Amino acid sequence: MSETFVLITGAWHGGWAWRPVAEHLRAAGHRVLTPTLPGLHDGDDPTGYHLSDVVDAVVELVEREELRDVTLVGHSWGGYPVTGAAPRLVGRLRKVVYWSAFVPAAGKSLFDEVPPPSQELFGGLAAASGNNSVALPLEVWQAAFMNDAPEEVQRAIHALMVPQPFQYFTETVEPLDVAALGVPVAYVLSSEDVALPPGEYGWDRFPGRIGVTPLSAPGSHEACFTEPAGLAEALLRA
Repeated sequence: MSETFVLITGAWHGGWAWRPVAEHLRAAGHRVLTPTLPGLHDGDDPTGYHLSDVVDAVVELVEREELRDVTLVGHSWGGYPVTGAAPRLVGRLRKVVYWSAFVPAAGKSLFDEVPPPSQELFGGLAAASGNNSVALPLEVWQAAFMNDAPEEVQRAIHALMVPQPFQYFTETVEPLDVAALGVPVAYVLSSEDVALPPGEYGWDRFPGRIGVTPLSAPGSHEACFTEPAGLAEALLRA
């Protein structure tokens, strides 16, 4: 049966990052939309937006395209816009899926959910940027985000990314009330994802917030590039 997927990227990415996964899903007969959110287009002014703008953009896309029976997927930071949008789209949703994503808690921003060294890094980069944005350093990208790819691939993808508005990391959304939502919710976790360290700040704390057991997928935090077929298969199973 054909399904409709709306795939929401993580920080620093545009909708282009989903293309390898989207092609696998389309080949299986599904409709796939991969929006680039406000503030993440090449040339966008990082100071001109708030987290509420990206939430609105997700809602407006689904409503404008008159989508129904949607599987809404959020990757990493994308868990914030997905969480904010889902209650407003409940009549149009088939499922909500978090892939290696933050599941927001009450009053907590992404900045609150990352380890102190990451807080120091992001805050320092934003302060030095001149426009309150965070450009992820190449060495961090290579070691923690795309650790399962050759260096030339790491460098090529890193060069495509744009600075992330820092306020997207410091603003909050209301947490998802799964029972009230009345729509199935799932969590997919990449097996080689080390973008967050194991332990207190690890990814494994998030599935419990939505009361699910995570489904495993192959690859790193950037499996959308390195393991797109396996990730697409996991999204279909979620």
